[in-house]
Amino acid sequence: MSLRLSTVILPYRRWHEGGRAAWTRAEQLGLHTAYTYDHLSWRTFRDGPWFGAVPTLTAAASITDRLRLGTLVTSPNFRHPVTLAKELISLDDISGGRVTLGIGAGGSGFDATALGQEPWTPRERADRFAEFVPLLDRLLSEDAVSYEGDFYSAHEARNIPGCVQRPRLPFAVAATGPRGMRLAARFGQAWVTTGDPKLYESGTPEQSIQAIRGQAERLDDICAEVGRDMTDLDRVLLTGFTPDRDGPLQSLNAFVDFAGRHVELGFTEIVIHWPIADSPFAADEKIFEQIAMEAPAQLR
Repeated sequence: MSLRLSTVILPYRRWHEGGRAAWTRAEQLGLHTAYTYDHLSWRTFRDGPWFGAVPTLTAAASITDRLRLGTLVTSPNFRHPVTLAKELISLDDISGGRVTLGIGAGGSGFDATALGQEPWTPRERADRFAEFVPLLDRLLSEDAVSYEGDFYSAHEARNIPGCVQRPRLPFAVAATGPRGMRLAARFGQAWVTTGDPKLYESGTPEQSIQAIRGQAERLDDICAEVGRDMTDLDRVLLTGFTPDRDGPLQSLNAFVDFAGRHVELGFTEIVIHWPIADSPFAADEKIFEQIAMEAPAQLR
């Protein structure tokens, strides 16, 4: 199977001032999926414009026909499974069944305290995630759900008519630890990684490859434990957070070399950030478009 090349379009521009154009261009370039981040605000963009993920994806669905759409990623930090399920079913319907839910445990950034709560510990994030994903799976697959958990509840929650995609829209589960990987193996149609965050500042590309290989091998072991066919689980690399940083987007050849090394590890989809000037995701737009149009054919 050839590599799928996708992008992340950050929701920092007003729809009629450049936001719309990026989504239509992503479809024209033949990219597989265009994702967006599902945050209330994010890192260096905190004090500037930032729009909601679901309304943005809904607007994108109305101006595209073939492009898949998704979050990368949604987390429990400010989401509840019951209300999220209703929004996702609506979005899947509007898009004609083109939505993928990227989902992760969340972090300690701005989303963690925006609702006024204390940030959760890593253990509590993992505990919540372990309850969030199975409940969301049920809500998107069943007409009526009741559930009482330690963190989340649902009382006769109705989700009729359900997703266009059956039995529900796909989950792409972001995880680097064993608990998250087990959720990916049990409920995911894809597994997502950004690499090893400990290597971002001072690691080397070679160390990053080794770390990602180790993650992939752990996932293989967990799939075997839970009886999941590992070849049935797509593997997605979100770029921009490895020691290479923006190196792969310097040229078509640089990207093909970078992507090829990860394809050898079993990755089926690589996601690159849509260029944003004067940001960590700055890149030459012409080179970006060349990569989008030409790289997949070289990686078959």
